[in-house]
Amino acid sequence: MEAFNDFLTVLSSDTCRILDLLFRLIINTAFTIIIARHFYFPKARRRDFFFTYVLVGFCIFMLIHLMGDAKIKTGIAMGLFAIFCIMRYRTESVPIREMTYLFLVIALSAINGLAWAADISPKHPEFMGPLMTSMGELIVTDLLFVLGVWIAEANKLVKSLSSKYIKYDKIDLIKPERREDLIADLKERTGLDVTNVSIGSIDFLKDMALIKIYYNTEESDETTQKMPKEYE
Repeated sequence: MEAFNDFLTVLSSDTCRILDLLFRLIINTAFTIIIARHFYFPKARRRDFFFTYVLVGFCIFMLIHLMGDAKIKTGIAMGLFAIFCIMRYRTESVPIREMTYLFLVIALSAINGLAWAADISPKHPEFMGPLMTSMGELIVTDLLFVLGVWIAEANKLVKSLSSKYIKYDKIDLIKPERREDLIADLKERTGLDVTNVSIGSIDFLKDMALIKIYYNTEESDETTQKMPKEYE
């Protein structure tokens, strides 16, 4: 009878741990997908990075959550940040925006993996982790991550400045003293919020000039337009 009671106790504790693991994994995966799908993907359209963020979030969470010792968990979390910091400065192919989202996913998964349910750990001290949080606190923390991403991606704090080359036919307006007239004409003809202009090559035979315009836009232009070859 005593052995049976011990079996029920172990089964009950294991059930609590499994439910805690599954619930936190669902929370972590859901918030990772929300950040990657609804904030990163609409602008970048990079399926490879979306795939990477979801799987990295899953792997980081499982790795940290299933490590037994609290000090080891914290050390692994800090080590992961150090590794990816080194990768950022030794890898030129990963844009800063993609790397920032990767840091964000790692931080989110590390917090969710380090945290343990406050209503489970007191009953089972052997399960205690470095962060004691309730499910409500964990969800609020993840929501704050989402809020931070939304504020950063809202483009309300800083306007994005884009540029492009255009062939301009009114070369009488390219004179320095007529700069305001040139910008006004460009705004009217392009419909863009032109803020500055730089004059490139001038062809008096064709009455054409290559100019580069700078204009405000709500979304940043991820592509950089190169100067046409005939004007290089």
